Amino acid sequence: MRPRAIVLLSGGLDSTTCLAWAQARYECIAISFMYGQRSNTELDAAKALTKAAGVEHRVINIDLGQLGGSALTDHSIDVPVQEQEGIPVTYVPARNTIFLSYALAAAEVYQADAIVIGINAVDYSGYPDCRPEFIEAFAQLAALATKAGVEGKPLKIETPLLHLSKAAIIGLGLEHGVDYAQTVSCYQADNQGRACGQCDSCRLRKQGFIDAGVTDPTRYIPQ
Repeated sequence: MRPRAIVLLSGGLDSTTCLAWAQARYECIAISFMYGQRSNTELDAAKALTKAAGVEHRVINIDLGQLGGSALTDHSIDVPVQEQEGIPVTYVPARNTIFLSYALAAAEVYQADAIVIGINAVDYSGYPDCRPEFIEAFAQLAALATKAGVEGKPLKIETPLLHLSKAAIIGLGLEHGVDYAQTVSCYQADNQGRACGQCDSCRLRKQGFIDAGVTDPTRYIPQ
């Protein structure tokens, strides 16, 4: 019997690469979140990707928009189109902590052996919850806070992209057959899933395809 993993899937480039990586190693259950984000087309991509892959997919509703504090959940804050110093306004407070906590609960319910998350500490926007120290701390928490941990079977927190450049992530995904044309990474994609081409996420994605020497399949909003 194959080990089982909970995969956090947004429908973007990184998380889709993680799903493909995980499918080669685990029986996968994907979890996505409708959390009050500015664009839901990434979530539409996640639904289509899991359907095509034959992976069980759960969508969890949590409204972080009630709190605001981020350009991704508060429409009164503009998504920046220039690189920012420090932690950018697109950081959603405690988002990865919340997502991983739900994944932890799902792992207990599904008796999973691992949680897979596409956190990256190389080509990222400076978010505090994308650092190796955060993952190490959460793994310690998971060991203390779960039935599996108490019984001596702590969950693995798998971060296969943690130390990879965006170009290397794209290369890994292509090795696993990922069709990046089906993914949506833009912070403010339109209703058709077309990317703005200007936000942090778009800039990192664009540069990743350039560095990888691969044609960028992203659909962009005409400028």
